[in-house]
Parts: sequence; structure tokens; C-alpha cells
Amino acid sequence: MPELAEVEFFRKRWNPGAGQAVVRALLHPHAGVFKESATPALIRERLAGAVLLSSEAAAKQMIFRFSGDGWLGIHLGMTGELSVQPPNHAPGKHDHLVLAQRDRCLVFTDPRMFGRVQFSTGASAPAWWTGIAPAILSPAFTAESVAAFLKRRARAPVKAVLLMQERFPGIGNWMADEILWRAAIHPRRAAGSLDAAEIRALHRECRHVCRRALATIGETFADPPRSWLFPHRWEDGGRCPKTGVPLVREEIGGRTTCWSPGRQREP
Repeated sequence: MPELAEVEFFRKRWNPGAGQAVVRALLHPHAGVFKESATPALIRERLAGAVLLSSEAAAKQMIFRFSGDGWLGIHLGMTGELSVQPPNHAPGKHDHLVLAQRDRCLVFTDPRMFGRVQFSTGASAPAWWTGIAPAILSPAFTAESVAAFLKRRARAPVKAVLLMQERFPGIGNWMADEILWRAAIHPRRAAGSLDAAEIRALHRECRHVCRRALATIGETFADPPRSWLFPHRWEDGGRCPKTGVPLVREEIGGRTTCWSPGRQREP
């Protein structure tokens, strides 16, 4: 599942189309990615002739603003991807949305259809966008807000809590593991058991991992450096880059989780 930085990278792929009009919108009318009021007929009608004005990523979603007060939302799901193709691109089986411009085609591809497309019209951004939790790199993401959230979910494993988008928008499986490893907190620890120093460390590492991931993955899709947990989490015989101890993988909170027994003490 693409996380914060991956979403930002794919959003930028449509940047060449900014300032240009959509000649026509091509859609698979029965694809399961079109949700709620985002009917293919409406998208086809409202985006034909509309100019792509701007775009933004937040959490695991992205939004594209068009002239005529059109707002196109895309969630990549597990297998979704945005790309730019030549203007004569013939949509493939999994190209569920193609916005044809004079010089290119902006394409949303999703082989397994776990992603979703939303569409709204109006002078201001729709509720499905404005309702996303404050970004982790925003001033609203404070250590105090993290502490209050952990307290309300005191019995849940902290790994599971980090995946809750209503407080940690954009954090997914690998980022949660990275944050906990850097903060030296075992993923199975009950969220309510963290002391004040650990909560401050968790808050600090959430911001650090998001900032660095955006600067690497979000820009070039390059992996983080070998000093991170990320490059070692799925290696056979992977070892902690700080302690050299073999890493452990186990399901916690319904997700495969990786941690270092030499750094993250068992609860």
C-alpha cells in the first residue's frame, strides 16, 4: 500500500499536464474504482475541456483541481499508479482513467482495483479532502495530541495505533516499523504504557521519518539509506543496522511487523 512519500511521488507524475486542458476523459465505466458520486459519466462531462490547475497530496490520497470547479481525488490502493503516456495512448485493460491532453495522456492504472476515484464540484475543496487529519509535518501534530490519542487507545498495540489514519495520516506498515525502531519502542507495547519520554520520541521520529521519506522517496522514489531499517526489513537474515542483531518478523495488529530485539525491548 503506497504511503505518504510514495503518494507524493506519484502525484508529481502528472505535473507535466498542469496548465493544460483535457481534450477528453476516457474511463472504464464499470470499473470498481469509481466511488460514491464519481460516476464515469459525470467525470467525462465535467473534465472535457477543463484545465488542470493544481494538485496536492495528503495522507494516502491526492487531489487534482480543475477549472470549472472540478475536484478529482485519487487513492492508489495497493496496485494503483499514475503515469504520463504519449497523446496517442490506447487505454489498456487496467487503465481505468485516462485524461487525454493535446501533448500527453494522464493515466491512472490499477490492476486489482483496490484504489478509488472520487469527484466533486464546487468553489472549495470537498469534505472528503478537508476532513483528512492534520499532516504530521504540520504545527497541529503535537506531542500532546499524540499522547491524548495513545491514551484513548491505551490497550491497543502501538504498532496498530500508528496505522490509524485519523491521527497518523499517511503512515503505513513500513513507516510505522521505521518510526518504532528509531524510537526504540517494541511494536507490541500497549499504547497506554508509553511514558512521557517515549511519547516525545515517538512524536519526534514520526516527523523525522516523514520529512526524510518525502525528501528521498517522494522526490526520486529512491530507497532510504542503509542506515535505516527499511532496506533490511525483508532481507533473508536481515540484521538491525544499529545493533547487528537479527531482525524479527511477526504479525502484530493484523500486519506483518519487523523489529530489532537488540533495540526494541519486549513489553
